[in-house]
Amino acid sequence: MAVNTTPIFTLIPVIGVAQIASANTGRDGSGTLGTVVTGATDGTRITKITIKATGNTTAGMVRLYIADAAGTPVISLWLEILIVAYTVSATVKAFSETILLFGENALILPAGYSLRASTHNTETFNVIAEGGNF
Repeated sequence: MAVNTTPIFTLIPVIGVAQIASANTGRDGSGTLGTVVTGATDGTRITKITIKATGNTTAGMVRLYIADAAGTPVISLWLEILIVAYTVSATVKAFSETILLFGENALILPAGYSLRASTHNTETFNVIAEGGNF
């Protein structure tokens, strides 16, 4: 079997953004999901994901899914992020969580695969993925 012995680096920076707001209590990939980023022709490496609320939050979850490239994709729950209650004011900023995925922990999306997101409660979040295309 051939083995690649040369390091491969991303070539084109990527920022994927989805704004999610529709309540979706499912964990099976059904319901309303926002597409954050889709893998490019040679694949995409994601090294950072930021979840930022745009206003007040109540206790709940933001869920991240991986969808394959099939015509009717298989969508699998990948990660759940606990959302805590915040009342935004002049001295309290909106909820924010950053997930770092460096080195072997990077999320590699093959061509056509996608990172998708949902929110458990009817609250608005921006989900931002940063990385690069190979």
